[in-house]
Amino acid sequence: MKIAFGLCFILLVSIAYASDPGQLQDFCVAVPDSASAVFVNGKFCKNPNMVVADDFLFQGLNNAGNTSNNLGSFVTPVNVNQLEGLNTLGVSMARLDFAPYGLNPPHTHPRATEAFLLVEGTLYVGFVTSNPADPTTQKNKLFTKYLNPGDVFVFPQGLIHFQFNVGKTNAVAFAGFGSQNPGTITIANAVFGSDPKINPDVLAKAFQVEKNIIDYLQAQFWYNNN
Repeated sequence: MKIAFGLCFILLVSIAYASDPGQLQDFCVAVPDSASAVFVNGKFCKNPNMVVADDFLFQGLNNAGNTSNNLGSFVTPVNVNQLEGLNTLGVSMARLDFAPYGLNPPHTHPRATEAFLLVEGTLYVGFVTSNPADPTTQKNKLFTKYLNPGDVFVFPQGLIHFQFNVGKTNAVAFAGFGSQNPGTITIANAVFGSDPKINPDVLAKAFQVEKNIIDYLQAQFWYNNN
């Protein structure tokens, strides 16, 4: 495991040139005076004279996440929300734990590319490209690989991707992101579990299925493993 942490550190360093070129939240509504501002594009900075070493420390990535859930997976993030010292540095990371046949379902990171390092187990991973220039002759392309310990796979920023444990044992991976706050949109959760719900007529038309199927899907509990 010490080797794994070392590899993960090298992985983070390798993307340290990255920075946040765009927004750090989904939106940032302007206000006329800063006294009423709550959400900003980033975070307010702590007085440098009051900064301590603990501001740059996160402990606990040696602990496995609880995979006893519907998906059989758990993500432990280390972004600016958990480690304030990452603010403005343009990087973050996460630990991913998988039970046998556990899944990190199709999702996107709207603000970052992900470099994914597998340290235990065997995973089937992949991502899908954005819509082609000519949808009449081309389709979204799927790229997949089976990963073994020591393998690294890259998921481009904003593209839908997934990781699935195809083994009979637990799997552990670490991910590095080129943003202090990469964000996560889990596709099924966003589409079928939003609050308020998307009009089922819209989804029935989009997925070309009967409305009762959409009603069933919207009635389910969509677990968030992130």
